[in-house]
Amino acid sequence: MPIDHLSLPVASVSRARDFYLKALAPIGYKLFREIRPDGSTPDSEPYVVGLGTGLKPDFWLQPGKPNPGAHVAFAVNSTAEVDAFHTAALEAGAKDNGPPGLRPHYHKGYYGAFIIDGDGYNIECVHHDFSANQ
Repeated sequence: MPIDHLSLPVASVSRARDFYLKALAPIGYKLFREIRPDGSTPDSEPYVVGLGTGLKPDFWLQPGKPNPGAHVAFAVNSTAEVDAFHTAALEAGAKDNGPPGLRPHYHKGYYGAFIIDGDGYNIECVHHDFSANQ
């Protein structure tokens, strides 16, 4: 079975939410859920945010001490989506950690792009063309 969801600790949930809504929009991610502490107001800092593409969130952001160097990869259906993710992430304030392109040292059809987000996470978007391995 695939991984159901992942949660990352971030220094500011609202800042990370805003970044990921922009960076992941080209690959279909949207806001599913914001959970705030009891008694808080609608404009207070969310406690937990869930993003996803399907019927439920699979990428969660929560307050905590970031773990720079952690690596998360989002699989997509085309190289164009990888390119669009990379552009959107840089426009949203990420640092480039590897431009879109083939990474044949992983496998012949591995096309990925890497960025570093505001908390130091290494975020990747990847398309696997397994027909290239034939």
